[in-house]
This record gives sequence, C-alpha cells and structure tokens, in this order.
Amino acid sequence: MKLASLKPGLDGAGRDGRLMVVSPDLASAVMADEIAPTLQAALDNWPAFQPALAALAEAVESGGARGVFRFDPARVGPPLPRAYQWLDGSAYLRHVELVRRARGAEMSPTFMTDPLMYQGGSDHLLGPTDPIEAASEDWGIDFESEIAVVTGDVPMGVDRRHALGTIRLIMLANDVSLRNLIPTELAKGFGFVQSKPASAFSPVAVTPDAFGPAWHEGKLKGRLLTFRNDQRFGDPDAGIDMNFDFGTLIAHAAKTRRLAAGTIVGSGTVANRDPARGSSCIAERRAIETIEQGRLVTPFLAFGERVRIEMRDAAGASIFGAIEQTVVRREQADA
Repeated sequence: MKLASLKPGLDGAGRDGRLMVVSPDLASAVMADEIAPTLQAALDNWPAFQPALAALAEAVESGGARGVFRFDPARVGPPLPRAYQWLDGSAYLRHVELVRRARGAEMSPTFMTDPLMYQGGSDHLLGPTDPIEAASEDWGIDFESEIAVVTGDVPMGVDRRHALGTIRLIMLANDVSLRNLIPTELAKGFGFVQSKPASAFSPVAVTPDAFGPAWHEGKLKGRLLTFRNDQRFGDPDAGIDMNFDFGTLIAHAAKTRRLAAGTIVGSGTVANRDPARGSSCIAERRAIETIEQGRLVTPFLAFGERVRIEMRDAAGASIFGAIEQTVVRREQADA
C-alpha cells in the first residue's frame, strides 16, 4: 500500500495535509480522508484504519475505486507534513569512517555497538518538490540521501525484535545539511540546530509488506539513486553495509522514553564499501578526495542546482516517487 498527503493549503488541506491512497505504479490516486483525515490520524489508530485503507488500495489497483485522479507529485507534501519526532541515525559506518578519517579522527570502538543519532526539527517538513532554501552558498549546502521509517507507538525499553513490529511505513529522505555551519555548532557540545534545516521526504510512504523479500530484518534492499543536476552521484544498495537495522535504531531511541505514533527514524547517509557505488552526499565524496588526493575537488551545492533522489524496482519503475529539489536563495524571513 502506498500513501501520500495532499499539500497543506490545497483543496482544503490543513497543516497536516489530506490523506490519499496511491496506485502501485504511482499513476493514479484517490482521496482517503473519509477513512482517516490525515496520515497522522491513521497512524494514531493504525489497527482500526489499516484494513479499510488496504481495501481502498486494492480497489485503486483493480480499477474499482471511485473518485480516482491522476497522481501529481507536485501537489503532495511530505507524507507527514509535520511529525512528532524526526530521529536520524547513522547506520552506515562506512560513511562515518570516511568522514572522520578525512579530518584525522579515529572511529571510537563504541560506534560499532552504539548507534549515532540526533533529533532534528520536525514541525515543518518539506515535500518532494519543495526547494532547498538557504541565505548563502557559504553555508556549505549538502544533500543526504536516506531511507526512513515511520513508527506506530513504541514502548520505552522495547527490544529490537518488537521494535521491528512497530514500523508502519517506509519512505525516502533528503536530510539537508549546512556543512560549513556544523563545526562551530558542534564545538559548543550541544548538537545540531542551525546546521540542520528542514528535511524533505518522498511523495509516497509504502507499507513494508509491499516490498516482499526486499524488506528483510529491518533493512531495505535496493539501489538508492542520487543525481546532482543530471549526473548520477551515487547508487549504493541500501540493504548492504547497513551496520544497524531499523529495529536496532528504534530500540536505541526508545531506551529511555516512549516514541509516539508518527515518529520518523532515518538511516543516515546510505553508503557502500564498494567505491563504484559512489556517494549519497557531497561531504562523503569530499572526504574521499581528501584521503586519496589530498585536496578538495567537489564543491557544495550552488543556487540553481538540482538534486534528485529515487529508488526503482527490478523493472525500473519508481517505488516512492522522486525527491526533486532545487537550491534557491532565501531573500527574507517570513512575515
């Protein structure tokens, strides 16, 4: 089943959007707000709403649904326009290793057993075609292509196995980073705020059962494609070299607190050890350049550049739809 949210402000959609069910091929959709008004409402009582949503999804696929319209990614926001939590891990230690090695830092032994994770802003999340806004290119604008899951309610102290059972949906994420603001901010010893602006998410979120064997033990197998403008930047397999699966990440986050339904947990930048697979962020490529060439070659993003993040199935069809963003200058603050 594939779910999306009409962009807030369109056709009566409020700040949390309006829930819709999307066909498997992403060609058509139908409003589902007579079942649950928003995705968050559906997640709040998933056992009650999931069967009706699944039945509607089957009707859309078979051609038996009423009110079907053409699905337009430009008219949707993120599946959750705002979420109770956005927790981003760093499950691919190859990425961590390269970035730390480039600046002469060693991997702590604890990194192998204790996942890195930060809590980002989630009160305003970006849709798949919303621009990446920044006031200056000097901030070091970067993309980070990731897999993310959405949970139901998660009890405190949950173990990995039970944590896997709380995963309701899977989607793609672009965890935008402002690299040149990070060092000063982290030097304060209190974490990210300014250097982590709003993250963007794929047009649709997909239930785990839709993936068959590609979703196994909290890992999603498949090439995560990232394009900078029209050039492929990386295509690592998200199911390979993932040191911490999503069950482990969720259990880590819930060690000392409960997680509310609608919590989003990210994988961190997807990275493979095979250099032929490229990179899912600019910082990683610059780390490789520093290690191998002793100098930086690849610049961070400039205004007007485009980023595209997508995953395709074996037949080449887009699974989640694409995150397609353009970097724009933020001229002034909102009134």
